[in-house]
Amino acid sequence: MSSEAVAFEGVRKAFGARVVLDGLSLRVAKGEIVAIIGPSGTGKSVTLRLASGQLFPTSGAVRLLGEDLSALSAGALAALRRRVGFLFQGGALLGWKTLAQNVALPLEERARLPEGEIARRVAAALGEVGLGDAGDLYPAEVSGGMVKRAAFARAIIEDPEALFFDEPTSGLDPVMARTVDGLIARIGRARGAACVVVTHDLAGALRIADRIAFLKGGRFLQVAAPRDLLAAPHPDVRAFLEAQSLEAMP
Repeated sequence: MSSEAVAFEGVRKAFGARVVLDGLSLRVAKGEIVAIIGPSGTGKSVTLRLASGQLFPTSGAVRLLGEDLSALSAGALAALRRRVGFLFQGGALLGWKTLAQNVALPLEERARLPEGEIARRVAAALGEVGLGDAGDLYPAEVSGGMVKRAAFARAIIEDPEALFFDEPTSGLDPVMARTVDGLIARIGRARGAACVVVTHDLAGALRIADRIAFLKGGRFLQVAAPRDLLAAPHPDVRAFLEAQSLEAMP
């Protein structure tokens, strides 16, 4: 069985005349954490949505868990999406539901489990992200970090084989950002899931990723382990690192 979870093969994505991605290639293995970084407006979130089947390439191929996304029927695509989890930038929790009710949504919509089993799984997921005592609270009653962690619990509630994170630490203070980074590293690796993380948080990417992909001009200019990225000679990569004063980070 292949260990490949996500694959881009010569992917081009255009919106009308505007080409966002042009010749993108990347493979992410099961159990691997790959962070995608780069300047704003370079197509990082578009890349994430292509990987998770929310968008489709103009040309080239995107494979998720061995399936060519463009070749799937609507029903097959829906079934495949149940095998992945997605953490949106703002958390995307429903304000009129408690944290526990938000986490339970995927199970209630798709799994058809007894109420007791759903409650057990929700409690376990909330406990895994450090919110075991917060399930009865509403999103407006908790901090941004707690919202992100509840959304994380929802993303893992169906034990996904791949996890996609869109700016998971945006808007968080440094301590909570490190907490969320730690959850990605610990839970992703413990479950053997492929993790793709789009982030502006270069320090976090350097801390948790097995590889970092630098995106600019519609292509990955560098895909490397964190230490190798820091030593990369490409001028665009160097300029990005130097702008963040991280070029000397060990």
